[in-house]
Amino acid sequence: MPDFPIVAVGGIMVIEESILLVKRGHPPQEGKWSIPGGKVRYGEQLSEAVERELQEEIGLNVTCGDLVGIAERIDEQNHFVILDFFVHLNTSPSPRGGLPIPVPAGDAADSVWVALKDLGRYDLTTGLLEFFSKYGII
Repeated sequence: MPDFPIVAVGGIMVIEESILLVKRGHPPQEGKWSIPGGKVRYGEQLSEAVERELQEEIGLNVTCGDLVGIAERIDEQNHFVILDFFVHLNTSPSPRGGLPIPVPAGDAADSVWVALKDLGRYDLTTGLLEFFSKYGII
């Protein structure tokens, strides 16, 4: 077990009262829904990590925006410090208009746009709904 926390980042994208979620394809919390993101690499700026992770996980080109908030998750094996940022889409939405079409890859098993009012219907990662409430997302 490392004697230091793992720094992770997430990207919150809200368009038309919907938020983009990914289904985690690997532990921890495999099979639960969360926002796209992942670990920060050594020497990588936080904004670079956010932009890279969203490109890798859902194939969308984004620009990292403002910090939304910080969360900690501690389990038997890891201590994660997670910094979640708003992200802005750099490309036009889908060719037919509407929400951009994410293409899950990497750690993401699936992706979906969820109406903010319907978030409670999803099996979210631990503390995510409370995080959204605390920071005014919902």
